Amino acid sequence: MARGDTIGEGAHEEAGAVCEDRGVLRFLTCGSVDDGKSTLIGRLLFDSKALLTDTLANLQRNARRRGLSAPDLSLLTDGLIAEREQGITIDVAYRYFATARRKFIIADSPGHLQYTRNMVTAASTADAAVLLVDARKGIVAQTRRHATIAGLLGVRQLIVAINKMDQVGFSSAHFSGIVGQFQNWLACQPDLHVQVDFIPLSALEGSNVVRRDERLAWFDGPTLIELLERAPAHESDAQAPLRLPVQWVCRASEPDFRGYAGRIESGSLARGDEVLVLASGRRSTVRALTIGAQARERAVAGESVLVSLVDDIDISRGDLLSRADEPSPRATSRFTSTVCWLDAQGLERQREYLLRQATQETRARVGRVVARLDIETLRWEEHDGPVQANDIVRLELATQTPVIADDYERFRCTGSFILVDATRNDTVAAGMLGAG
Repeated sequence: MARGDTIGEGAHEEAGAVCEDRGVLRFLTCGSVDDGKSTLIGRLLFDSKALLTDTLANLQRNARRRGLSAPDLSLLTDGLIAEREQGITIDVAYRYFATARRKFIIADSPGHLQYTRNMVTAASTADAAVLLVDARKGIVAQTRRHATIAGLLGVRQLIVAINKMDQVGFSSAHFSGIVGQFQNWLACQPDLHVQVDFIPLSALEGSNVVRRDERLAWFDGPTLIELLERAPAHESDAQAPLRLPVQWVCRASEPDFRGYAGRIESGSLARGDEVLVLASGRRSTVRALTIGAQARERAVAGESVLVSLVDDIDISRGDLLSRADEPSPRATSRFTSTVCWLDAQGLERQREYLLRQATQETRARVGRVVARLDIETLRWEEHDGPVQANDIVRLELATQTPVIADDYERFRCTGSFILVDATRNDTVAAGMLGAG
């Protein structure tokens, strides 16, 4: 288990250091109700000067109407009328901002237990999670629940942000006590593979979010924005084995040309590489790579390419290209997967669902419910009863055509899938292969 549980680890970067572009980081905020998630995001947007003039003007008008002395930054993410009326987050709100070093996509997930599925949706595409803890309350059940779900969904870095330090007099002893409490719980979770950092802050006052605060001078670690700028992103792993799902088969004006278009989800591909086509198992060699109108010798993760091969073999949408000299995934029609049920209508055993994985679509049936995660104890328990919205379960699935059984923790694109109700065209569940 890789963890970095030191408090305040990492020296600050020198002011004169050259700024490098570290790409896009997707992260979510999570935690219990009223821990300050929406306010924290509003503070990040406000202090990084990512707000338009009319947005600021609307916030100020709203503050005057409600008799507030300062704008309510939480309203920047609570977009639904019901959210504004209740002062809570219900849906997942996405916001975008950038610093000199990085671009960010933030998902503000709800804290209520009944909206667990929304938190799962936000975590499924996140590289990092900011888990907020109210300094007055310490670690609560929802804190542990969201930490567990984030780890289950493959979030690599967990930033435990102990918020509302202004309410406890910016006490270092109070902060250390909560850190110890979380570390003791973490030590009892051997399956939770996350890198953990701890940081004290006050989202309301902007302390240690983007700017430092003398009242937190005892904390010598990075600010929240500095931690986010350093966090690793899934898309940056060009050293992993190649995964290129075929999205489209292209025929140009030349009668003998056939190209295969898709986005490289991990690894790299070069002209002359031998590739393996899954699920057929056929092999060929890369004749040419093109990005747009430009010929390339090599392409890496995150790039969309057009690949032509030396041999004319049967490849269609939904197939996967991997490199023959690297470990390749297995294709299977029967497997057990960890699934979060998203639909208000429960699982129907007799129903046939559509399974969509990367660019592939096939029919699937549920064979058996193996276990369910007890959302209160966070332990897997045998369960063969009904599956309802927000349930996280392990299911046995059988598919009409083979799917790629990749490990979700390493390959999010080919290690995940969704189940769709074909009659309503609604997404009913999200699944992970090799998880748990």
